[in-house]
Amino acid sequence: MFDLTQIPSYRENNRLEAKLATGGLPHSVWETYSAFANTYGGLILLGVEELPDHSLRVQGLLNPEELAAEFKALLNDRSVVSSNILTDDQIRVEHAPGGDIVVIEVPPAPTDQLPVYLGKSPFTGAYRRSGDGDYHCTRAELNAMLGGKAH
Repeated sequence: MFDLTQIPSYRENNRLEAKLATGGLPHSVWETYSAFANTYGGLILLGVEELPDHSLRVQGLLNPEELAAEFKALLNDRSVVSSNILTDDQIRVEHAPGGDIVVIEVPPAPTDQLPVYLGKSPFTGAYRRSGDGDYHCTRAELNAMLGGKAH
């Protein structure tokens, strides 16, 4: 179970990504959403920064409800992302020591919705998670997700 009081002891990994987001919803949140959906799922924390020593610190957000609402609205825009695999309770504002943050709990996508991709094409917009980074899917990875139907 993820404990909000323990955020400083966590590190980004293949199931956890922190984004400062104090300047608004970062574009990179979509790459992480795609990557988590296409692999093992994971948590995206908005309002949390990764420090140079790789520890995490809650910075907090001034308007976390607005940020969560913007994410929810864009999640249903097919020009942004191919599929919304989240329920409303998987996008929530939480109070953590240090401030309010947005927690986005991304499950692995159902097989029939793979790959989850950004923009118009899975060949340019599908990501996978490896370690603490998001990487474009290779053609072989896309073929596997599409059941050998990628061309």
